[in-house]
Amino acid sequence: MQNTPTTTLGYALFATRWLQAPLYFGLVAAQGVYVYKFFKELWTLIVMCVSGHATETYVMLAVLKLVDVVMIANLLIMVIVGGYETFVSRIGLQGHRDQPEWLSHVNSNVLKVKLATAIVGISSVHLLQMFVDVHHTSRHALLWGTVIHMAFIVSAAILAYMSGPMAAHGGAGHADRPAAGGSPGERHQAGHAPEEPTPEVSGLPLPAPRRAAPLARDTDAEARIRAAGFPARKRLEDFDQRHPRELDRETLARLGKADFVADRRNVVFVGPPGTGKTHLAIALGLRACQAGHRVLFATAGEWAVRLSAARAEGRLDEELAALDEHPLLIVDEVGYTPFDAETAGLFFRLVAHRYERASLIVTSDRPLGRWDEVFDGASAPAMADRLAHHADIVRLDGESYRTGRATSTWAD
Repeated sequence: MQNTPTTTLGYALFATRWLQAPLYFGLVAAQGVYVYKFFKELWTLIVMCVSGHATETYVMLAVLKLVDVVMIANLLIMVIVGGYETFVSRIGLQGHRDQPEWLSHVNSNVLKVKLATAIVGISSVHLLQMFVDVHHTSRHALLWGTVIHMAFIVSAAILAYMSGPMAAHGGAGHADRPAAGGSPGERHQAGHAPEEPTPEVSGLPLPAPRRAAPLARDTDAEARIRAAGFPARKRLEDFDQRHPRELDRETLARLGKADFVADRRNVVFVGPPGTGKTHLAIALGLRACQAGHRVLFATAGEWAVRLSAARAEGRLDEELAALDEHPLLIVDEVGYTPFDAETAGLFFRLVAHRYERASLIVTSDRPLGRWDEVFDGASAPAMADRLAHHADIVRLDGESYRTGRATSTWAD
């Protein structure tokens, strides 16, 4: 049992992190100063150009000064948002369509390297300004400007080199910890995260998604799962790995980590009805939700209705852009219902829009080479080509699991 005074002292010390919050708001005010400086310099440049007093050198120097101001403002943004997220409190931008790419994996090491890189960029602009205005810059200033810039480059390279092993060591430390299991309600009632044995598929482990703070994020994961629209909750641990005659279990174990979503790769499950394609698609969708990604599930027919309605209302582009808020979309049951040329074109738009941008999981009863039997028109080969370019294609073969269960029940 923990000592209450010690725990209270620890919470009090942890709460002192909020003393940093005013510092970040002060940096926001400093960014406002740079906004004022930017438009003042821009107005001066416009006036000089209109009056005909601006030489080519003056314009170049003025533009470099504007670039310098923007780069410093970018540096401030990284310090404000990344620093606050890392050292004060989570902002909770997961799934937001405007979330910066670097914020999804920000930590103290990443933040330091990005800041060092930004400083090198600012130093490069300053050095370029000196060389452009070389006639008014002393050789002494040029020499020291070059030396200082090289020092920044060397420092950033050393910092990046040191941060790599540190990040790898930190990741290994997290990987050595047991994964949390059980439902959110069970963990809440117990007051801690119980250990759960790692699920296996024919002796191959299916690692649970890596989560930094399972207890704190259980509620968010549950909300993402409910918003995904899964018809049922199917887990990889519940999949009957003995049923399919053909199943790449190593690939399935790797996909269970949900890293394919962050890598913007696709997954295609191909096999006859009843072999578990939908089960696996839902299971990977659940893992993605638990890993912090927003997911949306629908059958191919439901996607066709949704996209057709958006096209009829003249907002197809807006609909495709809105779907970007979901790093993973699941399209189930491709092949059971044929689609006309117009609907095939809509599916092509969906696949092409998400190509190398976000992930898709597709289940189908026939391989991609036979999709011309499902999608009328010439879009099927191009759609299959984009879908398969960065994809793991998992083949499931065997008799229907549902039919087999029904036959066994009747025999009994």
